[in-house]
Parts: sequence; structure tokens; C-alpha cells
Amino acid sequence: MKAPFDIILRAMVLPGARPTDDEGHQVIPDFASSPKHPRSRRISRQERIRRTLRRYLLAWIGLGLVTLVTLAAVFAPWLSPYTPDAMNLANELAGPSRAHLFGTGDNGVDVLTHVLYGARISLLVAMLTTLVSVVVGVSLGALAGYAGGMVDGLLMRLVDVVLAFPGILLAIFITAVLGPAVEHLILALALTGWVGYARLARGQVMALRDREYVQAARALGATPLRVVVRHLLPNIAGPILVSATFGLPAVILAEVALSFLGLGVPPGTPSWGALLESGSQYLLVAPHLAAFPGLAVIITVLGFNFLGDGIRDRLDPRGRRAG
Repeated sequence: MKAPFDIILRAMVLPGARPTDDEGHQVIPDFASSPKHPRSRRISRQERIRRTLRRYLLAWIGLGLVTLVTLAAVFAPWLSPYTPDAMNLANELAGPSRAHLFGTGDNGVDVLTHVLYGARISLLVAMLTTLVSVVVGVSLGALAGYAGGMVDGLLMRLVDVVLAFPGILLAIFITAVLGPAVEHLILALALTGWVGYARLARGQVMALRDREYVQAARALGATPLRVVVRHLLPNIAGPILVSATFGLPAVILAEVALSFLGLGVPPGTPSWGALLESGSQYLLVAPHLAAFPGLAVIITVLGFNFLGDGIRDRLDPRGRRAG
């Protein structure tokens, strides 16, 4: 029988040598079956699902809130108990009841009906404004980042000029000149919202334009337009999507602010901002008139922010490795 120190000495003298048993055979430790080995612990599917739900809990909550608001806006004509122009002067500024779940407002209009129809206006303005801003901003930013030189300088000076004016003040000026209308509101917000996407797209394109796959596409004779559309834009879609998700609630807040000032949608159109403006005059008499549209704005903005955080964490490879 060999002494234990003989085995240890042999392992120290011969690198890589394994200890032997009493008969001289090498002993190969079974690390895979060791309880301390990380691969020995298999994570069940249910555990993976629970971890994913825990990690992206706020994102799922945000997705649920956004879905709820979107469904309420789409099915507003079927969900609302009254028409937006229905009035009842005898029931003016009444509190919540079975007939009016959110109470009534000025001229006896149903607050729930206006909140549902106001969601349509806010989401329509937010989505169209964001779409126009993304298309214009990404196109100009990608052009500036890929071309460089004088083109980059001119476009970035244009961005600096737009950024020199406060966005909400410029939107107020445009809507005041053009008049209250949904299309004027979208135009005013898009004229001030494209610059952020332009700067983001420019920086992303400048970081990718000298990569090997871009140089290979150039060497194969691809035109600059094809290189940008087929090779650069798909690789910057993630940051653009995250920025657009965070931009939607900002547009909603801007629309509410402009409607609150009377510069958003035309008078008489159901709007969260108009309800808040009307409710601010009756805070002590009928607080529900401002509480429910304010709650709708909070739910919508929080939903998009939570969803944007989840998309950002999902698309960030460093965040996935850390989790």
C-alpha cells in the first residue's frame, strides 16, 4: 500500500499527473458529478421562467399598461357609455356614480367617455409624431455619419440651431401661428423631435462605418445607399427602438401640455390636456375632473417608461451577461 505522501509527491513532481489507487491505476476525479461543479446544477424550465419574469417584471407591467391603454383607445366607441358631445346641464360637475363612473365635467359631459377618446388623440399624436421624427432623424443622421465632411458639418449645424430653441416653446410658437389642429400639433412636435434621433443615428453610424463587414460591402461594389440600408441601419435599430420607446411618453406629455394651454387639438375635441385644464378650475368643487385624466396620463407614461427599460435591458448584451 502506497503512502499518501508518495501520491502527493508524484503529483507535484509530474505536472498533470493524477493520483493512483492501491493497484497503481490513475484516479480520474469526476468533476461533472461533483455537487460543487456549476454544470451539475440543472435549471428547470419553470425556474428559468421565474427568473425571467423577476428580471423583467417592470417591463411586463409596462407592456400590460401600454396594452390596456391601447385597447381602451381602439375600442373607445364601444367602451364609452356616452358620445363625446353628449351634455347634461342638470348633472354638471357630479361625482362618480353608477351612471357616470368617473363623474361628469363642465356642461355635464361624461369624464370616462372623454378619457377614453382622449387616449385615442394622445396615442395617435404620439405614434405619428414619433414615426415622422424617427424617419427624418435617422435618415439625416445616417447620412451625416456615413458621408462625413461638409455634409456632416452642415447637418449637425442644423441640429444645433434646432436645439438652441427650447422644444416646448418652439412647439407653442408653431401651433400658435398655424392654429389648433391635430396635424399642426404633429408637425410642431416632429419639427422639434427629430434632432435627438439624428444625433443618435449619426453617432451609431460613425462607430460602425469602418467595420470589416462595411468595408467588405464597399469592396464588392455596394453603393452607399445599399451599405447604409442593408448593413448599417439593421445594426443601429436596437438603440433607435429604445430611444423611440422613451420618446413616446415625452410626446404624450407635450401633447397634454399644449392641449392644456389651448394650443393642441381644436376646442371641443376630447383630450386629456383639455380635461386637466377644465379640472384645474374646479379642484375644490370637483377634484375628479382632473384626477382621472391625470391618472390616465401617469399610467400611460409609466407604462412606456417601464417598457423602454425592459427593451433596453434585453438588447444590452452586458446587461444579459450581468443577469
